Formats: sequence, C-alpha cells, structure tokens
Amino acid sequence: MKTKNKIDRREFLKRLGAGAAVTAAALATGCGSKKTTTAAQNEVPDAEEMTYRTNPTSGDRVSLLGFGMMRLPMVAAREGGKGDEVIDQPMVNELVDYALAHGVNYFDTSPAYCRGLSERATGTALKRHPRDKYFIATKLSNFSPDTWGRAASMRMYRRSFEELQVDYIDYLLLHGIGMGGMDAFRGRYVDNGMLDFLVEERKAGRIRNLGFSYHGDVEVFDYLLSRHDEYKWDFVQIQLNYLDWKHAKRTNPRNTDAEYLYGELSKRGIPAVIMEPLLGGRLSSVPDNIVARLKQREPQRSVASWAFRFAGSFPGVMTVLSGMKVMEHLQDNLRTYAPLQPLTDEEFDFLQQTATLMVQYRTIPCNDCKYCMPCPYGLDIPAILLHYNKCLNEGDIIDDPQDSDYRRARRAYLVGYDRSVPKLRQASHCIGCNQCSSHCPQRIDIPHELRRIDTYVEHLKRNG
Repeated sequence: MKTKNKIDRREFLKRLGAGAAVTAAALATGCGSKKTTTAAQNEVPDAEEMTYRTNPTSGDRVSLLGFGMMRLPMVAAREGGKGDEVIDQPMVNELVDYALAHGVNYFDTSPAYCRGLSERATGTALKRHPRDKYFIATKLSNFSPDTWGRAASMRMYRRSFEELQVDYIDYLLLHGIGMGGMDAFRGRYVDNGMLDFLVEERKAGRIRNLGFSYHGDVEVFDYLLSRHDEYKWDFVQIQLNYLDWKHAKRTNPRNTDAEYLYGELSKRGIPAVIMEPLLGGRLSSVPDNIVARLKQREPQRSVASWAFRFAGSFPGVMTVLSGMKVMEHLQDNLRTYAPLQPLTDEEFDFLQQTATLMVQYRTIPCNDCKYCMPCPYGLDIPAILLHYNKCLNEGDIIDDPQDSDYRRARRAYLVGYDRSVPKLRQASHCIGCNQCSSHCPQRIDIPHELRRIDTYVEHLKRNG
C-alpha cells in the first residue's frame, strides 16, 4: 500500500524516468546487464562511458559521480604548520586530474571542510584546468552564531570566490539547514538578508544554481520547499543511502528517512544531490555476515559499489558525492558509474532486506565528517567512534569474560584502539564540555558515547 510521501522506487521510475539523461553507453548496456569477467571489473572505464544527468533548471550535464572535497588526503605538517596534518595538495591534484580525465565534472566543497582549507585546495587543483570543464559547488557555512551577522556572512561568501579562484560559483548551497531548527535558519539566512542577497546574486550570474543541504529539523526542509515558487530552488542536497531510505529514524530518531526527502523533491521536480551514500564509510565497512551476503550476489563488485548503485539508480538524482582520498576508491566508483547499471527491482528489494539486517547492529551513527573537530581537549572523536563501530561489525565487542571469544576480542579492541587513536587523544580524556555535540549533523550525544566507550575500555583492561 502506498501512503502519502511513501512512494516506492517503481513509482519513481514511472514518474521521473523521462527526466534522467544518461550516456549512450549507459543506455546500450541495459538495466540488467553485467560485466562478467574479472578483467572488465578491474578495468577503469574511459571518460565517454561516464553516466551524466541533466539539471533541468540550468541544462548542466553533470557527472553522476561527484567529487566530495570534505575528506581530503592529509600529510604530517612541517615544523610550524597549523595542526598535526595539512592537506596533501599534490595528491589532491592527482586525484582531481584523474577524475576530470575520466568524466567527473562536479566538485563539492565548503568553507567548513578540512579545518577551513578545502576551498583553497579545491581551487588550486581545479585552476589548472579550463573553467568550462567542471562545476564547483560550495556553501555558505555560517554555522557559528558569531557568523550570522550580515557582515560576517558576506565575508565568508566573498572569501569563497577568493579561495576557489573563480568569478562565479556554479552551485551555491545554504549549508546544513535544519541544524538548530527554524530559529537558526532565520538567524543565518533571513534576519540578515542573506537569502534575498543570494537570490539577487543568482540573477546577476555570480551564482548559477542556488540550493540548500539538509540535516536536522525537517520543519525547515518542509518550509523551504513550501517556498519553492518564490525561491525556485535549482537543486537540494540530501542524505540518501539504502540504510537511511527507510531506517534513518531508527538509527537516530531526529533524522528523516530519505524516502520522504526524495519524495518531496521529486513531486516538485527539484534535482537531488546525494551526500553520505556510504554513511561516512559505514556502508563499505559492514558486518562480516553482510559482506558475505553482498559478495555472494556479486563476487567481483566491492561492498561500497552496492551503496553507490542504490543512490544513483533514482532518476531524480543529479549527482552522488563521494569523498575519495585514495586512487583505489576513485577507480572503484568510476567502475560503478561509467556507466551506471541501475538496480533492478529485485536488487532494490535485496538491499532493503540487507538494511533491515543491518539496523540490528547498534553502531554509532558517525559519518566521519569531522564537524565535531577540533576538540578543545585534543580528543580524536571520529577515530574513537569509528574504531568502536569497526570492532562491533567484526564481532569484537564482547562484555562477558566467560565468553570463549572474549580474550581474542579484548586483544583486538585494545591493540586496535592504541593503533587507531594515540593515548592522549582517547575517550578517557573527555571532560564532558559538550562543545562537540551541537556541531554534529547526526545529533550524536558525543560525550555520552565517549563515556560509554571509555567504560568499556576500562572493563576490558580490568578483565584481562
């Protein structure tokens, strides 16, 4: 039974199938065809094989694989450098060059990413190529109340042009609307006149497409869509993956199921840009029994490719963002999207069954976005949470010292913890200041989780 705003994938395909423009190569493969040889699976496809979608509001022909510049390769800082690590610009250049050469043309950044250094790194890498060969997306990331004023917000907006070394921005987003609810939205964009200003900037051509990204209070999402006739959103960025399609609220009650978000956009014909198709890597590092389930179906495909095929199979999706810090990840995603083999209805149902199995694992919904960083007390919060999730997925979270696997699991957790997180940056040093939680898009109670993990670590140490 279909209910309001609960439209299944078959209905999406029926409604929107005509709106998805793909390459001739993608059409030639057919929806159900599969490459059958190991060599074909390992081969990196040429640029002309990339699947593209057309933005109906601007006519842009956008690669279905978008490059997310939130998680960039890092190297140790030289003496006098800021922080422990800096962006590895030569590696960023290499990844960007390879992506462009293989058909990727959408690059998404923000003033908030990589401790404020992502825009500069992105601009440096892209400036070496003709401006008409790529689309740049960035955001007005005025999260902190001290940037809500018009002057501070305007400085942030102007600085993006300088850092990116451009005289126009292809895709500009209001960043993370919903975080803080309607009061924060009004303070960031309405009371200071910034939303009206950005609309005028679009008219002037300095912004080619105007949209927003959503995390948090769905009231703000619904409100902005209700004003679509006024603001004429060119695109909207949402979190969509096969776990969050129907289970976002189960993993976090304050989240919104992607089925609803996508459904509301599709009703209005607004293209969707997808973030977190892998949930910050959680859908590529799944429990062992889920790995076996996916590999039984497609032995030659990566676990991650299932998530990317899911996100790309909806025709209202314009591009799917992926943070690709190493060449292997970029190449694997190119094999998925050049060309895309859309999920069959049976494969879609298979992934929904997989998601139902996955929600039984009580992992912490950390997407490694690092918005919680830096911690004023030096903790590496994402590394602490992600190590816990990894051990949970691998069966190494065991409380009972009488369990036959306890000693193996204890050693695996403690040794891996010390390798993943330096001792001075572990959960035991959290004082509960709670500065981190307000910045978390997933609204994790971070101090609570850190206390829980530290208690578990102490339990393991006492029962050695």
